[in-house]
Amino acid sequence: MTGTPAVVPANGAVLSVADLRVSIGGREIVRGVSFDVRPGQTLGIVGESGSGKSMTVLAATGLLDAPGARVTGSSLITGTDGGAPTQLIGAAERTLRRVHGDRVGFVFQDPSTSLNPVLTLERQISESLETHRGMTRRAARTRALDLLTAVGIPDPERRLDGYPHQLSGGQRQRVMIAIALACDPTLLIADEPTTALDVTTQAQIVELVRALQQERGTAVVWISHDLGLIGQVADDVTVLRQGEAVEQQPVLGVFDAPRHAYTRQLLDARPLLGQSAPPPADASGAALLTVESLDVRFAVTGPTGRSVVHAVDDVSFTVRRGRTLGVVGESGSGKSTIAGALTGLVRPRAGAARLDGEDLLAGRGASGRRLRRRVAMVFQDPFSSLNGRSTIGTSIAEPLRVHRLTASGAAERARIAELLELVDLSGDYVDRYPHELSGGQRQRVSIARALALEPDLVILDESTASLDVSIQARVLELLLRLQAELGLTYLFIAHDLGVVQRMSHDVLVLRGGRTVEHRPAADLFADPREEYTRALLDAVPPVRPRAAQAG
Repeated sequence: MTGTPAVVPANGAVLSVADLRVSIGGREIVRGVSFDVRPGQTLGIVGESGSGKSMTVLAATGLLDAPGARVTGSSLITGTDGGAPTQLIGAAERTLRRVHGDRVGFVFQDPSTSLNPVLTLERQISESLETHRGMTRRAARTRALDLLTAVGIPDPERRLDGYPHQLSGGQRQRVMIAIALACDPTLLIADEPTTALDVTTQAQIVELVRALQQERGTAVVWISHDLGLIGQVADDVTVLRQGEAVEQQPVLGVFDAPRHAYTRQLLDARPLLGQSAPPPADASGAALLTVESLDVRFAVTGPTGRSVVHAVDDVSFTVRRGRTLGVVGESGSGKSTIAGALTGLVRPRAGAARLDGEDLLAGRGASGRRLRRRVAMVFQDPFSSLNGRSTIGTSIAEPLRVHRLTASGAAERARIAELLELVDLSGDYVDRYPHELSGGQRQRVSIARALALEPDLVILDESTASLDVSIQARVLELLLRLQAELGLTYLFIAHDLGVVQRMSHDVLVLRGGRTVEHRPAADLFADPREEYTRALLDAVPPVRPRAAQAG
């Protein structure tokens, strides 16, 4: 089914934005941004968090709903039924409701918050079809089935009556794309749609959007902090910094002849294959942690009754002192479950883990606490792992007090200041709260908190996955410096092999809870033995943009 014939703005664009400005509380957030998106074209909008990417697109499409926000400029979307293009800035709610979901489809970063957990997939897809196309319930169900098939959902007829929690992250994002494309919009807004996905699923989503775009002639605005990804999806690129468009070029021009220093900084921050970890501080290669035949299972209750998920199946590995073992695999491969087992958050069914010969899994009481103190963990989302009601000083002091690592008063304050200095933060941060810090600063605090334990082993569970690539690069450099200075040992969990190669001396590849490969990093990246490892490597965005490869 196709939408109503569209009338485009005079310049041929599906969306034409001119001199867009957004002010909140007297502060200008977006400063005179202009761009056009034409049928079948993808415009990439790129920049760090806080650069105004999402704010620009939300304001341009009439979705910005911030108290005290003032939006000026022009934003014209294609018209229908021979009518003039629609001005979205200042448009009435009735006009915006008619445009959203019909002429403009949206795919946001986190499908788990965008999808309604209590509605079936059929109901969520058919809602816009009934609203904008006046379809009957039966016709909408047929269309929903066609859409789930088009986006590659397995067994789509059965899934129609299912719920979002029964799908993987990649499948939920495919459902979001189906909802966005239900009414054949002329414009698709993709706001960081792959940031929360592993690299192989990311590559599949990119190919899916491209195929659907070619089939339907949809214009796409793709928002991302990663220029490497933008290079694989975009025809033209707008680089935003502090709400201002500092560079606008075709994608090849951005990669081959960037005009602005900020663009070059974003290019340099990409995690590319070929960047090896520095030599380990400890050349002895002595084992610090030895894991043997680890087995973890979870009992789950689903629509068909109770079942058992075999999350980790007979996994063995060694982490050598002063080195980094990278653990890589897709979502659901068992990476974080292994971290949970080693830190006591998950109880394994079988297996052994020995830290310097001591049983890490069986320790109880005072001896168990002493042993657990030697293993620290840094989680993916620092905003969730830090207590929003506690100051930074209090958060860092907590492990010091629990394990009685320093006396209270002046000695404790001095230790907190020392830990902040280790992660390149000043003592002024002691009295701040997590919401007052950037994502990179919060992750530095999480690292300082982990180091307060004076651990032998630090487990980093996707600790840079939620950060912009430029901030990620700085945090990775910090981790490498701390390892060299303090002789730390890392278990580095990630889904991005470019990042894993930069950090790791050895690599463990997991799939479906089982070991695929466990080898020195140099050997694995030079000559991967397994097809799955090669697939992970192939999913890393290449140095050159897709347009150059096509040429």
